[in-house]
Amino acid sequence: QVQLVESGGGLVQPGGSLRLSCAASGFPFSQYTMSWYRQAPGKERELVAGIASGYEETNYADSVKGRFTISRDNAKNTVYLQMNSLKPTDTAVYYCKAVHWNARTYWGQGTQVTVAS
Repeated sequence: QVQLVESGGGLVQPGGSLRLSCAASGFPFSQYTMSWYRQAPGKERELVAGIASGYEETNYADSVKGRFTISRDNAKNTVYLQMNSLKPTDTAVYYCKAVHWNARTYWGQGTQVTVAS
């Protein structure tokens, strides 16, 4: 059974750091493009960062570029999001997503990140 389980969220002060993890199982992880999305209360879900299979090209939303880093460990079936210099506007539920061009798309349940003094 396919599972994506996010962890690592919590409360952090502005300027602080967190590292999110997404543990995957039930599908060939290394063949999937992985990404992180976030959704704040009352707002639409938005793409934060993505990392491809193979050469592991990455892309980032302009709002997080230079502050966040996405990475993956195929041996552990895990994708990470290192978040530095956090801002209150980063507060949201963060979701892990797995995509294959010729297969189903999978979503995790999300982990809460709150940036506040």
